[in-house]
Amino acid sequence: MLSEHFKKKSLFYRLYTIDKKAAEQLKKEPCQHCGGPLHFSNYYRKPRGEPEGVTQDYFLQFSLCCGKEGCRKRRQCPSCRFLGRKVYWFSVILSIVSDWQNGHLPDTFLRLSTATGISRQTIKRWIMYFHDTFPTSKLWKMLRGQVSASVNNTDLPSNLINYYLSLKSCATEALVSCLIFLSGQSESHQKIRAG
Repeated sequence: MLSEHFKKKSLFYRLYTIDKKAAEQLKKEPCQHCGGPLHFSNYYRKPRGEPEGVTQDYFLQFSLCCGKEGCRKRRQCPSCRFLGRKVYWFSVILSIVSDWQNGHLPDTFLRLSTATGISRQTIKRWIMYFHDTFPTSKLWKMLRGQVSASVNNTDLPSNLINYYLSLKSCATEALVSCLIFLSGQSESHQKIRAG
């Protein structure tokens, strides 16, 4: 079950370093609006569901801001830790929804609910997001062609994670690869697919 893997502090460290590297790469590019230089304008988030002892650094959302006077447009960095404005960590959401879809979660829901504070209603909203909203999103339409045709839109994200499980040696690696892919970090994704 994937829901056992998001309890590892090492996973959060790894996802933080992946996001930091992606942000540093993005900072080297000019502003998309005016061509000016980009500067870090990071901020802290308050996601839920992390294991005890995760440091505050991992809560940092990388963000960029144009340094040219008159522009100052912001640019959000891709993240495999955060799913848009959702309150819980992306790894928590992906793991729990996938476990639920694979029939594992109902048996262990009470234990997980007590440990993370996630309600059944919240999980149902996540499932509906992946069933109704995500398959029609601009991001999924852009990424869809980069994975096997066996990954269908009706069982997201579990069939996407199962695809990565078939490519990777362990569930943690599959989860990390899936998170990188879904964050839109296509350059990292190409390295993963080659591996």
